[in-house]
Amino acid sequence: MITASIVLYNTDIGQLKAVIDSYRPSAERRLYLIDNSAERNEQYETIVSSENISYIHNEKNCGYGGAHNIGIKSAILEKSDYHIVLNPDLEFEPKIIDELVSYADENKDVVYMLPKVVYPNGELQYLCKLLPTPADLIFRRFLPDVGVFKKMNDRYILKNTGYDHIMNPPCLSGCFMFMRTGALAENQIFFDERFFMYCEDFDLMRRLHRVGKTLFYPHVTIIHKHEKGSYKNKKMLFMHIISACKYFNKYGWFIDKERYVVNKNILSSVRHIDS
Repeated sequence: MITASIVLYNTDIGQLKAVIDSYRPSAERRLYLIDNSAERNEQYETIVSSENISYIHNEKNCGYGGAHNIGIKSAILEKSDYHIVLNPDLEFEPKIIDELVSYADENKDVVYMLPKVVYPNGELQYLCKLLPTPADLIFRRFLPDVGVFKKMNDRYILKNTGYDHIMNPPCLSGCFMFMRTGALAENQIFFDERFFMYCEDFDLMRRLHRVGKTLFYPHVTIIHKHEKGSYKNKKMLFMHIISACKYFNKYGWFIDKERYVVNKNILSSVRHIDS
């Protein structure tokens, strides 16, 4: 069995239907819709037309990770083989999930997989990353992508690998998190609810990478309508900064031995092409 969760917060109903159609719920693909909106939404409830979709409205907004923890814990109770954290702004062919399952079934050391991710126009999104340093996040957000800053960012996002082969980076996007449910349960890995929004995926991925392979799998593709909210909204930017501070308070700002070792290993193992 496969399970998946989508966190809602005043989410557009058309957008939600598109990702649900992509996932294609069934008896073997359970779906949890977890609503952090202030009020119950009757439109969301109308989507729950089968027993394969569950709608859960939270009494308060418990954050992105906190809401997905409800889905993860439900997946563990259901004893699903794999659980997928889905953003509501995705579209993909339903069959890609079967290919991810097939690969993970054959490779038991894999605990996480991310497909190739593109924008609606087909442009590649560079979502494989090293474990971030404060400089990586600051330069990426506030300084121009030219000269030495571009080289630093290209290194951080592993851009010169070509994104054309399977890699095992320590940090991957949280837009589509295909995870082995047993690994989450056995290692008690859940989202850290101190992160209300932003960096919760970095933190979860880091802990998953300790117990198994966290793979970029480019042989299947999904479309992500990435909005980059913190680039457009000052409130979202402030939330992003607060979460980044929490992340570095947890793991270390300038002294982080695990980051040094993990990043060194991935840089020595990946194949690079000329930029």
